[in-house]
Amino acid sequence: MRNYIKLFSIFLFAGLAFTACETTDLDLQISPNDLAADQADPNLLLNSIQLAYGSNQQILHDNADDLTRIGYFNNRDYFAGLPGNTLNGVWSRVYSSGTNLAGEITSTVGILTNLQAIESINAASETDYSFHEGVAKTLYAHSLFQLVDFLGGAAFSQAGNATEFPAPVLDSGADVYAGALALLDEAEALLAADPDPVGATDLFYDEDTAKWVKLINTLKLRTYFLTGNTAAFDAVIAGDNFISDTEDDFQFQYGTSALQPDNRHPDYIDGYTPSGNNEEYRSNWLMNQMLVNDDPRRFYYFYRQQDATPGADADPNEETLVCSFVVPPPHYDGFIYCSVPEGYWGRSHGNDEGGPPDNFLTAAPGVYPAAGKFDDSAFGVVGLGVGGGGAGIEPLMLASYVDFWRGAMATSDTEKAAFLRAGMEKSIAKVQSFGSLDGGADLSTEPDEDAVTDFIDGVIDSYNAATGDDKENIFAEQFWVTLYGGATESYNYYRKTGFPTTLAPNWEPDPGSFPRTFLLPENEVINNPSLTQRTDLSTQVFWDTNPAGPAFPAAN
Repeated sequence: MRNYIKLFSIFLFAGLAFTACETTDLDLQISPNDLAADQADPNLLLNSIQLAYGSNQQILHDNADDLTRIGYFNNRDYFAGLPGNTLNGVWSRVYSSGTNLAGEITSTVGILTNLQAIESINAASETDYSFHEGVAKTLYAHSLFQLVDFLGGAAFSQAGNATEFPAPVLDSGADVYAGALALLDEAEALLAADPDPVGATDLFYDEDTAKWVKLINTLKLRTYFLTGNTAAFDAVIAGDNFISDTEDDFQFQYGTSALQPDNRHPDYIDGYTPSGNNEEYRSNWLMNQMLVNDDPRRFYYFYRQQDATPGADADPNEETLVCSFVVPPPHYDGFIYCSVPEGYWGRSHGNDEGGPPDNFLTAAPGVYPAAGKFDDSAFGVVGLGVGGGGAGIEPLMLASYVDFWRGAMATSDTEKAAFLRAGMEKSIAKVQSFGSLDGGADLSTEPDEDAVTDFIDGVIDSYNAATGDDKENIFAEQFWVTLYGGATESYNYYRKTGFPTTLAPNWEPDPGSFPRTFLLPENEVINNPSLTQRTDLSTQVFWDTNPAGPAFPAAN
Protein backbone atom coordinates (compact mmCIF):
# COMPACT_ATOMS: atom_id res chain seq x y z
CA MET A 1 0.00 0.00 0.00
CA ARG A 2 2.89 2.34 0.74
CA ASN A 3 4.08 2.16 -2.85
CA TYR A 4 0.55 2.91 -4.14
CA ILE A 5 0.61 6.14 -2.12
CA LYS A 6 4.10 7.01 -3.32
CA LEU A 7 3.23 6.35 -6.94
CA PHE A 8 0.02 8.36 -6.71
CA SER A 9 1.79 11.25 -5.02
CA ILE A 10 4.50 11.42 -7.66
CA PHE A 11 1.99 11.30 -10.51
CA LEU A 12 -0.29 13.84 -8.81
CA PHE A 13 2.59 16.25 -8.36
CA ALA A 14 3.66 15.66 -11.94
CA GLY A 15 0.13 16.27 -13.18
CA LEU A 16 -0.24 19.51 -11.28
CA ALA A 17 3.12 20.71 -12.52
CA PHE A 18 2.29 19.82 -16.09
CA THR A 19 -1.15 21.43 -16.16
CA ALA A 20 0.30 24.64 -14.76
CA CYS A 21 3.25 24.88 -17.12
CA GLU A 22 1.63 27.28 -19.57
CA THR A 23 1.43 30.06 -16.98
CA THR A 24 4.22 29.26 -14.50
CA ASP A 25 7.64 27.70 -14.35
CA LEU A 26 6.41 24.58 -12.57
CA ASP A 27 7.17 22.50 -15.65
CA LEU A 28 10.83 22.74 -14.65
CA GLN A 29 10.07 20.65 -11.59
CA ILE A 30 8.58 17.83 -13.60
CA SER A 31 11.14 18.09 -16.39
CA PRO A 32 14.37 18.18 -14.39
CA ASN A 33 16.31 17.60 -17.60
CA ASP A 34 15.82 21.31 -18.31
CA LEU A 35 17.45 22.50 -15.07
CA ALA A 36 21.06 23.39 -14.48
CA ALA A 37 22.74 20.89 -12.17
CA ASP A 38 22.94 23.36 -9.27
CA GLN A 39 19.19 24.10 -9.49
CA ALA A 40 17.79 20.59 -9.59
CA ASP A 41 16.27 18.65 -6.72
CA PRO A 42 17.97 15.24 -6.51
CA ASN A 43 14.70 13.66 -5.38
CA LEU A 44 12.90 14.85 -8.53
CA LEU A 45 15.84 13.75 -10.65
CA LEU A 46 15.61 10.27 -9.16
CA ASN A 47 11.83 10.20 -9.68
CA SER A 48 12.37 11.00 -13.36
CA ILE A 49 14.92 8.20 -13.70
CA GLN A 50 12.65 5.64 -12.05
CA LEU A 51 9.63 6.58 -14.16
CA ALA A 52 11.67 6.55 -17.38
CA TYR A 53 13.01 3.14 -16.48
CA GLY A 54 9.53 1.81 -15.64
CA SER A 55 8.14 3.14 -18.91
CA ASN A 56 10.89 1.44 -20.89
CA GLN A 57 10.24 -1.89 -19.20
CA GLN A 58 6.64 -1.80 -20.44
CA ILE A 59 7.78 -1.37 -24.04
CA LEU A 60 10.55 -3.95 -23.90
CA HIS A 61 8.34 -6.53 -22.18
CA ASP A 62 5.58 -6.09 -24.75
CA ASN A 63 7.95 -6.53 -27.69
CA ALA A 64 9.73 -9.52 -26.16
CA ASP A 65 6.60 -11.43 -25.17
CA ASP A 66 4.99 -10.83 -28.57
CA LEU A 67 7.96 -12.37 -30.37
CA THR A 68 8.27 -15.37 -28.06
CA ARG A 69 4.55 -16.30 -28.08
CA ILE A 70 4.04 -15.37 -24.43
CA GLY A 71 2.08 -12.53 -25.99
CA TYR A 72 0.56 -11.97 -29.42
CA PHE A 73 2.48 -10.67 -32.46
CA ASN A 74 0.04 -9.21 -34.98
CA ASN A 75 2.02 -9.28 -38.22
CA ARG A 76 2.78 -12.03 -40.73
CA ASP A 77 6.10 -10.39 -41.60
CA TYR A 78 8.67 -9.76 -38.87
CA PHE A 79 10.37 -6.87 -40.64
CA ALA A 80 7.09 -5.08 -41.34
CA GLY A 81 5.91 -5.68 -37.78
CA LEU A 82 8.99 -4.09 -36.20
CA PRO A 83 9.53 -0.73 -37.93
CA GLY A 84 12.30 1.68 -37.10
CA ASN A 85 10.20 3.69 -34.64
CA THR A 86 9.60 0.70 -32.34
CA LEU A 87 12.28 1.68 -29.83
CA ASN A 88 12.32 5.46 -30.36
CA GLY A 89 10.84 6.11 -26.94
CA VAL A 90 13.07 3.62 -25.16
CA TRP A 91 16.20 5.19 -26.66
CA SER A 92 15.17 8.76 -25.84
CA ARG A 93 14.23 7.91 -22.25
CA VAL A 94 17.61 6.23 -21.69
CA TYR A 95 19.74 9.07 -23.04
CA SER A 96 17.72 12.27 -22.72
CA SER A 97 13.98 12.37 -22.09
CA GLY A 98 10.71 10.96 -23.36
CA THR A 99 7.08 10.69 -22.36
CA ASN A 100 6.36 8.81 -19.17
CA LEU A 101 4.14 5.75 -19.69
CA ALA A 102 3.96 4.53 -16.11
CA GLY A 103 0.94 6.76 -15.52
CA GLU A 104 -1.37 8.71 -17.78
CA ILE A 105 0.63 11.91 -17.44
CA THR A 106 2.45 13.41 -20.43
CA SER A 107 5.51 14.47 -18.46
CA THR A 108 9.03 14.05 -19.77
CA VAL A 109 11.36 11.69 -17.95
CA GLY A 110 14.87 10.44 -18.62
CA ILE A 111 17.80 8.48 -17.23
CA LEU A 112 21.33 9.48 -18.29
CA THR A 113 20.98 13.27 -18.19
CA ASN A 114 19.41 13.08 -14.75
CA LEU A 115 22.03 10.61 -13.53
CA GLN A 116 24.74 13.04 -14.62
CA ALA A 117 22.99 15.84 -12.73
CA ILE A 118 22.82 13.71 -9.59
CA GLU A 119 26.52 12.89 -9.92
CA SER A 120 27.36 16.61 -10.17
CA ILE A 121 25.21 17.49 -7.19
CA ASN A 122 26.63 14.68 -5.07
CA ALA A 123 30.19 15.72 -5.89
CA ALA A 124 29.57 19.36 -4.97
CA SER A 125 27.13 19.04 -2.06
CA GLU A 126 27.79 18.60 1.64
CA THR A 127 24.74 16.33 1.66
CA ASP A 128 25.48 12.74 0.72
CA TYR A 129 23.30 11.70 -2.22
CA SER A 130 24.97 8.30 -2.62
CA PHE A 131 21.60 6.54 -2.43
CA HIS A 132 20.27 8.53 -5.39
CA GLU A 133 23.44 8.00 -7.41
CA GLY A 134 23.63 4.27 -6.63
CA VAL A 135 20.02 3.61 -7.61
CA ALA A 136 20.35 5.72 -10.76
CA LYS A 137 23.51 3.92 -11.87
CA THR A 138 21.85 0.55 -11.32
CA LEU A 139 18.90 1.47 -13.53
CA TYR A 140 21.14 3.01 -16.18
CA ALA A 141 23.36 -0.09 -16.25
CA HIS A 142 20.38 -2.39 -16.75
CA SER A 143 19.11 -0.07 -19.48
CA LEU A 144 22.43 -0.35 -21.29
CA PHE A 145 22.33 -4.14 -21.10
CA GLN A 146 18.86 -4.06 -22.60
CA LEU A 147 19.77 -1.71 -25.43
CA VAL A 148 22.52 -4.14 -26.41
CA ASP A 149 20.12 -7.08 -26.12
CA PHE A 150 17.61 -5.44 -28.47
CA LEU A 151 19.93 -3.50 -30.79
CA GLY A 152 23.28 -5.28 -30.67
CA GLY A 153 25.11 -2.15 -29.48
CA ALA A 154 24.50 1.15 -27.72
CA ALA A 155 25.99 4.59 -27.24
CA PHE A 156 28.21 4.53 -24.18
CA SER A 157 31.70 5.98 -24.40
CA GLN A 158 30.46 9.09 -26.23
CA ALA A 159 26.98 9.27 -24.68
CA GLY A 160 25.91 12.23 -22.55
CA ASN A 161 28.61 14.57 -23.86
CA ALA A 162 26.92 16.53 -26.62
CA THR A 163 29.54 19.29 -26.65
CA GLU A 164 32.40 16.96 -27.51
CA PHE A 165 30.40 14.21 -29.22
CA PRO A 166 27.27 15.65 -30.86
CA ALA A 167 26.91 12.46 -32.94
CA PRO A 168 27.85 9.60 -30.61
CA VAL A 169 28.82 6.31 -32.17
CA LEU A 170 27.52 2.94 -31.08
CA ASP A 171 29.99 0.96 -29.03
CA SER A 172 30.16 -2.79 -29.48
CA GLY A 173 27.83 -4.88 -27.41
CA ALA A 174 30.73 -6.45 -25.51
CA ASP A 175 32.18 -3.03 -24.64
CA VAL A 176 28.83 -1.71 -23.46
CA TYR A 177 28.31 -4.82 -21.32
CA ALA A 178 31.72 -4.29 -19.74
CA GLY A 179 30.91 -0.64 -19.08
CA ALA A 180 27.53 -1.51 -17.58
CA LEU A 181 29.12 -4.09 -15.28
CA ALA A 182 31.56 -1.42 -14.11
CA LEU A 183 28.58 0.86 -13.40
CA LEU A 184 27.04 -1.89 -11.28
CA ASP A 185 30.25 -2.14 -9.29
CA GLU A 186 30.16 1.62 -8.72
CA ALA A 187 26.52 1.43 -7.67
CA GLU A 188 27.22 -1.40 -5.25
CA ALA A 189 30.06 0.56 -3.65
CA LEU A 190 27.75 3.53 -3.16
CA LEU A 191 24.89 1.48 -1.71
CA ALA A 192 26.85 -1.03 0.36
CA ALA A 193 27.37 1.55 3.12
CA ASP A 194 23.58 1.91 3.51
CA PRO A 195 23.48 5.67 2.81
CA ASP A 196 20.63 7.86 4.02
CA PRO A 197 18.03 8.25 1.22
CA VAL A 198 17.71 11.95 2.16
CA GLY A 199 14.02 12.19 1.35
CA ALA A 200 14.16 10.13 -1.85
CA THR A 201 11.05 8.31 -3.03
CA ASP A 202 12.01 4.76 -4.01
CA LEU A 203 9.22 3.25 -6.10
CA PHE A 204 10.79 -0.20 -6.08
CA TYR A 205 12.33 -1.06 -2.71
CA ASP A 206 11.14 1.59 -0.22
CA GLU A 207 14.70 2.89 0.27
CA ASP A 208 16.01 -0.54 1.31
CA THR A 209 19.62 -0.42 0.16
CA ALA A 210 20.23 -4.08 0.98
CA LYS A 211 17.63 -5.07 -1.59
CA TRP A 212 19.21 -2.80 -4.18
CA VAL A 213 22.53 -4.59 -3.66
CA LYS A 214 20.74 -7.91 -4.18
CA LEU A 215 19.32 -6.56 -7.42
CA ILE A 216 22.78 -5.48 -8.57
CA ASN A 217 24.10 -8.99 -8.06
CA THR A 218 21.04 -10.44 -9.80
CA LEU A 219 21.68 -8.24 -12.82
CA LYS A 220 25.20 -9.62 -12.85
CA LEU A 221 23.80 -13.17 -12.80
CA ARG A 222 21.63 -12.57 -15.86
CA THR A 223 24.62 -11.02 -17.61
CA TYR A 224 26.98 -13.87 -16.79
CA PHE A 225 24.36 -16.39 -17.90
CA LEU A 226 23.99 -14.70 -21.28
CA THR A 227 27.74 -14.34 -21.81
CA GLY A 228 28.47 -17.88 -20.59
CA ASN A 229 30.78 -16.71 -17.80
CA THR A 230 30.36 -19.70 -15.51
CA ALA A 231 33.11 -18.73 -13.06
CA ALA A 232 31.67 -15.25 -12.49
CA PHE A 233 28.14 -16.67 -12.24
CA ASP A 234 29.23 -19.20 -9.62
CA ALA A 235 31.09 -16.49 -7.70
CA VAL A 236 27.92 -14.41 -7.35
CA ILE A 237 26.01 -17.50 -6.21
CA ALA A 238 28.71 -18.26 -3.66
CA GLY A 239 28.34 -14.72 -2.30
CA ASP A 240 24.69 -15.51 -1.50
CA ASN A 241 23.53 -11.92 -1.86
CA PHE A 242 21.14 -11.92 -4.80
CA ILE A 243 17.36 -12.15 -5.28
CA SER A 244 16.60 -15.64 -4.01
CA ASP A 245 13.36 -15.02 -2.15
CA THR A 246 10.09 -13.58 -3.42
CA GLU A 247 10.12 -10.85 -0.77
CA ASP A 248 13.12 -9.35 -2.60
CA ASP A 249 11.47 -9.42 -6.06
CA PHE A 250 12.17 -6.37 -8.19
CA GLN A 251 8.90 -5.06 -9.61
CA PHE A 252 7.07 -1.85 -10.45
CA GLN A 253 3.90 -1.37 -8.44
CA TYR A 254 0.81 0.18 -10.03
CA GLY A 255 -2.14 1.78 -8.25
CA THR A 256 -5.92 2.03 -8.63
CA SER A 257 -6.44 5.67 -9.60
CA ALA A 258 -8.42 5.98 -12.84
CA LEU A 259 -8.43 9.78 -12.81
CA GLN A 260 -5.50 12.07 -13.43
CA PRO A 261 -3.11 10.55 -12.81
CA ASP A 262 -4.19 7.13 -14.10
CA ASN A 263 -1.66 4.89 -12.39
CA ARG A 264 -3.31 1.52 -13.05
CA HIS A 265 -1.57 -1.37 -14.78
CA PRO A 266 -1.52 -0.63 -18.54
CA ASP A 267 -3.13 -3.99 -19.39
CA TYR A 268 -5.93 -3.19 -16.98
CA ILE A 269 -6.42 0.28 -18.46
CA ASP A 270 -7.02 -1.25 -21.89
CA GLY A 271 -8.62 -4.52 -20.79
CA TYR A 272 -11.24 -3.27 -18.33
CA THR A 273 -13.25 -0.53 -20.01
CA PRO A 274 -16.96 0.26 -20.44
CA SER A 275 -16.62 -1.17 -23.96
CA GLY A 276 -15.06 -4.41 -22.74
CA ASN A 277 -11.61 -5.85 -23.36
CA ASN A 278 -9.66 -3.51 -25.65
CA GLU A 279 -6.31 -4.98 -24.64
CA GLU A 280 -4.37 -6.94 -27.29
CA TYR A 281 -5.30 -10.60 -27.67
CA ARG A 282 -3.93 -13.22 -25.30
CA SER A 283 -1.54 -15.75 -26.85
CA ASN A 284 -3.20 -18.92 -28.15
CA TRP A 285 0.07 -20.82 -27.79
CA LEU A 286 0.48 -19.92 -24.13
CA MET A 287 -3.18 -20.46 -23.19
CA ASN A 288 -3.26 -23.84 -24.91
CA GLN A 289 0.03 -24.83 -23.29
CA MET A 290 -1.33 -24.06 -19.84
CA LEU A 291 -4.72 -25.64 -20.51
CA VAL A 292 -3.26 -28.90 -21.82
CA ASN A 293 -0.92 -29.13 -18.84
CA ASP A 294 -3.63 -28.10 -16.34
CA ASP A 295 -1.37 -25.30 -15.12
CA PRO A 296 -3.00 -23.70 -12.04
CA ARG A 297 -1.68 -20.26 -12.99
CA ARG A 298 -4.07 -19.98 -15.95
CA PHE A 299 -6.94 -18.93 -13.68
CA TYR A 300 -4.86 -15.94 -12.59
CA TYR A 301 -3.28 -15.03 -15.94
CA PHE A 302 -6.47 -15.02 -18.04
CA TYR A 303 -10.07 -14.09 -17.39
CA ARG A 304 -12.53 -15.88 -19.67
CA GLN A 305 -15.66 -13.99 -20.66
CA GLN A 306 -17.10 -17.06 -22.43
CA ASP A 307 -17.11 -20.77 -21.59
CA ALA A 308 -16.42 -21.94 -25.16
CA THR A 309 -14.58 -20.79 -28.27
CA PRO A 310 -15.86 -20.84 -31.87
CA GLY A 311 -14.23 -23.55 -33.92
CA ALA A 312 -13.04 -25.47 -30.84
CA ASP A 313 -15.94 -26.38 -28.56
CA ALA A 314 -18.53 -23.98 -30.03
CA ASP A 315 -19.85 -23.56 -33.56
CA PRO A 316 -17.64 -21.55 -35.92
CA ASN A 317 -18.61 -17.89 -36.13
CA GLU A 318 -17.60 -15.90 -39.18
CA GLU A 319 -18.40 -12.56 -37.57
CA THR A 320 -16.52 -12.88 -34.29
CA LEU A 321 -13.75 -15.36 -35.18
CA VAL A 322 -13.21 -15.54 -38.93
CA CYS A 323 -10.49 -18.17 -38.81
CA SER A 324 -12.80 -20.61 -37.00
CA PHE A 325 -14.02 -21.63 -40.48
CA VAL A 326 -10.53 -22.02 -41.93
CA VAL A 327 -8.69 -25.31 -42.42
CA PRO A 328 -5.23 -24.87 -40.83
CA PRO A 329 -2.41 -24.64 -43.38
CA PRO A 330 0.14 -27.47 -43.59
CA HIS A 331 2.87 -25.63 -41.67
CA TYR A 332 0.52 -25.41 -38.66
CA ASP A 333 0.17 -29.17 -38.39
CA GLY A 334 0.14 -30.16 -34.72
CA PHE A 335 -0.42 -26.62 -33.39
CA ILE A 336 -3.55 -24.75 -32.33
CA TYR A 337 -4.26 -22.53 -35.32
CA CYS A 338 -7.28 -20.45 -34.38
CA SER A 339 -9.29 -21.63 -31.39
CA VAL A 340 -8.32 -22.78 -27.92
CA PRO A 341 -11.28 -24.48 -26.20
CA GLU A 342 -13.05 -23.61 -22.95
CA GLY A 343 -13.26 -19.89 -23.69
CA TYR A 344 -9.52 -19.26 -23.92
CA TRP A 345 -10.26 -16.96 -26.82
CA GLY A 346 -7.15 -15.29 -28.20
CA ARG A 347 -5.07 -15.19 -31.36
CA SER A 348 -2.13 -17.06 -32.79
CA HIS A 349 1.29 -15.70 -33.66
CA GLY A 350 1.19 -13.49 -36.75
CA ASN A 351 -2.60 -13.38 -37.15
CA ASP A 352 -3.21 -10.02 -38.82
CA GLU A 353 -6.97 -10.22 -39.29
CA GLY A 354 -8.99 -7.11 -38.53
CA GLY A 355 -10.76 -6.44 -35.27
CA PRO A 356 -14.23 -8.04 -35.06
CA PRO A 357 -16.84 -7.16 -32.40
CA ASP A 358 -15.35 -9.44 -29.74
CA ASN A 359 -14.58 -7.11 -26.82
CA PHE A 360 -17.01 -8.95 -24.55
CA LEU A 361 -15.96 -12.39 -25.81
CA THR A 362 -12.19 -12.68 -25.72
CA ALA A 363 -9.98 -13.74 -22.84
CA ALA A 364 -8.95 -10.65 -20.88
CA PRO A 365 -5.91 -9.98 -18.70
CA GLY A 366 -6.37 -11.69 -15.36
CA VAL A 367 -5.61 -10.85 -11.76
CA TYR A 368 -1.88 -11.53 -12.25
CA PRO A 369 -0.03 -9.32 -12.90
CA ALA A 370 -2.55 -6.70 -14.08
CA ALA A 371 -4.92 -6.89 -11.08
CA GLY A 372 -7.91 -7.73 -13.24
CA LYS A 373 -10.37 -10.50 -12.42
CA PHE A 374 -9.61 -13.95 -11.06
CA ASP A 375 -11.18 -16.61 -13.29
CA ASP A 376 -13.64 -18.46 -11.04
CA SER A 377 -15.56 -19.77 -14.08
CA ALA A 378 -18.29 -17.16 -13.65
CA PHE A 379 -17.78 -16.07 -17.29
CA GLY A 380 -18.98 -12.51 -16.73
CA VAL A 381 -17.89 -9.64 -18.92
CA VAL A 382 -15.13 -7.25 -17.94
CA GLY A 383 -15.78 -3.63 -17.17
CA LEU A 384 -14.46 -0.50 -15.54
CA GLY A 385 -13.28 -0.92 -11.95
CA VAL A 386 -13.89 -4.65 -11.55
CA GLY A 387 -11.41 -7.18 -10.21
CA GLY A 388 -8.34 -5.75 -8.50
CA GLY A 389 -8.79 -2.32 -10.01
CA GLY A 390 -5.45 -2.37 -11.82
CA ALA A 391 -3.21 -2.35 -8.74
CA GLY A 392 -0.91 -4.93 -10.28
CA ILE A 393 2.80 -5.08 -10.97
CA GLU A 394 5.32 -4.99 -13.79
CA PRO A 395 7.52 -8.00 -12.94
CA LEU A 396 11.16 -7.08 -13.57
CA MET A 397 13.58 -9.43 -11.79
CA LEU A 398 11.93 -12.16 -9.74
CA ALA A 399 13.43 -14.87 -7.56
CA SER A 400 11.77 -17.47 -9.80
CA TYR A 401 13.72 -16.13 -12.80
CA VAL A 402 16.97 -16.67 -10.92
CA ASP A 403 16.07 -20.31 -10.30
CA PHE A 404 15.66 -20.85 -14.04
CA TRP A 405 19.02 -19.20 -14.78
CA ARG A 406 20.63 -21.41 -12.16
CA GLY A 407 18.95 -24.43 -13.69
CA ALA A 408 20.17 -23.47 -17.15
CA MET A 409 23.73 -23.20 -15.78
CA ALA A 410 23.53 -26.46 -13.81
CA THR A 411 25.81 -29.30 -14.82
CA SER A 412 23.56 -32.22 -13.85
CA ASP A 413 19.97 -33.14 -14.66
CA THR A 414 19.27 -33.67 -10.96
CA GLU A 415 20.38 -30.16 -10.10
CA LYS A 416 18.52 -28.71 -13.06
CA ALA A 417 15.32 -30.48 -12.02
CA ALA A 418 15.68 -29.08 -8.51
CA PHE A 419 15.88 -25.53 -9.83
CA LEU A 420 12.99 -26.18 -12.19
CA ARG A 421 10.90 -27.22 -9.19
CA ALA A 422 12.03 -24.22 -7.13
CA GLY A 423 11.22 -21.79 -9.93
CA MET A 424 7.73 -23.20 -10.41
CA GLU A 425 7.04 -23.23 -6.68
CA LYS A 426 8.02 -19.59 -6.28
CA SER A 427 6.12 -18.55 -9.39
CA ILE A 428 2.88 -20.31 -8.47
CA ALA A 429 2.96 -19.07 -4.87
CA LYS A 430 3.46 -15.49 -6.01
CA VAL A 431 0.76 -15.72 -8.67
CA GLN A 432 -1.75 -17.23 -6.26
CA SER A 433 -1.14 -14.43 -3.76
CA PHE A 434 -2.79 -12.07 -6.27
CA GLY A 435 -6.14 -13.88 -6.10
CA SER A 436 -7.21 -11.88 -3.07
CA LEU A 437 -6.97 -8.63 -5.07
CA ASP A 438 -10.28 -9.55 -6.71
CA GLY A 439 -12.71 -9.05 -3.86
CA GLY A 440 -15.65 -10.14 -5.99
CA ALA A 441 -14.24 -13.54 -6.97
CA ASP A 442 -15.23 -16.92 -5.58
CA LEU A 443 -11.81 -17.94 -4.30
CA SER A 444 -13.14 -21.31 -3.16
CA THR A 445 -12.48 -22.34 -6.76
CA GLU A 446 -8.75 -21.61 -6.49
CA PRO A 447 -6.45 -24.59 -7.16
CA ASP A 448 -5.68 -26.06 -3.75
CA GLU A 449 -2.34 -27.20 -2.38
CA ASP A 450 -2.81 -30.77 -3.62
CA ALA A 451 -3.58 -29.59 -7.15
CA VAL A 452 -0.47 -27.41 -7.18
CA THR A 453 1.70 -30.22 -5.84
CA ASP A 454 0.32 -32.67 -8.39
CA PHE A 455 1.02 -30.22 -11.21
CA ILE A 456 4.59 -29.55 -10.16
CA ASP A 457 5.30 -33.24 -9.53
CA GLY A 458 3.91 -34.06 -12.97
CA VAL A 459 6.20 -31.56 -14.69
CA ILE A 460 9.23 -32.84 -12.81
CA ASP A 461 8.35 -36.45 -13.61
CA SER A 462 8.02 -35.55 -17.31
CA TYR A 463 11.32 -33.70 -17.20
CA ASN A 464 13.14 -36.61 -15.57
CA ALA A 465 11.70 -39.07 -18.07
CA ALA A 466 12.55 -36.95 -21.11
CA THR A 467 15.81 -36.84 -23.04
CA GLY A 468 17.59 -34.42 -25.35
CA ASP A 469 15.49 -31.61 -26.80
CA ASP A 470 12.35 -32.84 -25.07
CA LYS A 471 13.98 -32.23 -21.70
CA GLU A 472 15.15 -28.76 -22.72
CA ASN A 473 11.69 -27.92 -24.05
CA ILE A 474 9.97 -28.81 -20.78
CA PHE A 475 12.39 -26.61 -18.87
CA ALA A 476 12.06 -23.68 -21.28
CA GLU A 477 8.26 -23.93 -21.50
CA GLN A 478 8.00 -23.56 -17.74
CA PHE A 479 10.37 -20.59 -17.85
CA TRP A 480 8.04 -19.03 -20.46
CA VAL A 481 4.98 -19.48 -18.26
CA THR A 482 6.86 -18.00 -15.30
CA LEU A 483 7.89 -14.96 -17.36
CA TYR A 484 4.29 -13.99 -18.19
CA GLY A 485 3.86 -10.26 -17.62
CA GLY A 486 7.57 -9.47 -17.67
CA ALA A 487 8.98 -11.38 -20.60
CA THR A 488 12.11 -9.48 -21.63
CA GLU A 489 14.35 -12.37 -20.63
CA SER A 490 12.40 -14.77 -22.85
CA TYR A 491 13.74 -12.96 -25.91
CA ASN A 492 17.27 -13.35 -24.57
CA TYR A 493 16.87 -17.00 -23.56
CA TYR A 494 15.34 -17.92 -26.90
CA ARG A 495 18.23 -16.46 -28.89
CA LYS A 496 20.79 -17.83 -26.44
CA THR A 497 19.52 -21.44 -26.36
CA GLY A 498 16.99 -21.89 -29.19
CA PHE A 499 14.48 -23.40 -26.76
CA PRO A 500 11.65 -24.08 -26.57
CA THR A 501 11.39 -25.54 -30.06
CA THR A 502 7.68 -26.20 -29.43
CA LEU A 503 6.53 -22.63 -30.13
CA ALA A 504 3.78 -22.27 -32.71
CA PRO A 505 4.91 -20.89 -36.08
CA ASN A 506 3.88 -17.60 -37.62
CA TRP A 507 0.63 -17.65 -39.58
CA GLU A 508 2.71 -16.83 -42.62
CA PRO A 509 4.76 -19.84 -43.83
CA ASP A 510 7.66 -17.51 -44.70
CA PRO A 511 7.58 -14.52 -42.29
CA GLY A 512 11.29 -13.82 -42.67
CA SER A 513 14.03 -14.85 -40.27
CA PHE A 514 13.32 -14.47 -36.58
CA PRO A 515 14.47 -11.00 -35.43
CA ARG A 516 17.85 -11.36 -33.74
CA THR A 517 17.82 -7.61 -33.01
CA PHE A 518 15.59 -4.66 -33.87
CA LEU A 519 16.17 -1.79 -36.27
CA LEU A 520 18.04 1.17 -34.81
CA PRO A 521 15.68 3.86 -33.45
CA GLU A 522 14.85 5.91 -36.50
CA ASN A 523 14.77 9.23 -34.65
CA GLU A 524 18.38 8.72 -33.64
CA VAL A 525 19.36 7.59 -37.13
CA ILE A 526 17.78 10.72 -38.64
CA ASN A 527 19.54 13.05 -36.20
CA ASN A 528 22.87 11.26 -35.81
CA PRO A 529 25.05 11.24 -38.97
CA SER A 530 27.32 8.56 -37.49
CA LEU A 531 24.52 5.99 -37.78
CA THR A 532 23.13 4.16 -40.79
CA GLN A 533 19.87 2.25 -40.58
CA ARG A 534 19.95 -1.49 -41.08
CA THR A 535 18.10 -3.19 -43.88
CA ASP A 536 17.10 -6.32 -41.98
CA LEU A 537 16.74 -7.80 -38.48
CA SER A 538 19.63 -10.28 -38.76
CA THR A 539 22.30 -8.52 -36.64
CA GLN A 540 23.22 -10.83 -33.76
CA VAL A 541 24.09 -9.73 -30.24
CA PHE A 542 27.68 -10.60 -29.33
CA TRP A 543 26.54 -13.33 -26.93
CA ASP A 544 24.28 -14.86 -29.62
CA THR A 545 26.77 -17.18 -31.31
CA ASN A 546 24.15 -19.46 -32.85
CA PRO A 547 23.68 -20.04 -36.60
CA ALA A 548 22.13 -17.27 -38.65
CA GLY A 549 18.45 -17.34 -39.56
CA PRO A 550 16.24 -18.75 -40.85
CA ALA A 551 17.71 -22.04 -39.62
CA PHE A 552 17.83 -20.73 -36.05
CA PRO A 553 15.80 -20.62 -33.88
CA ALA A 554 14.12 -23.83 -34.96
CA ALA A 555 10.58 -22.73 -34.04
CA ASN A 556 10.57 -19.74 -36.38
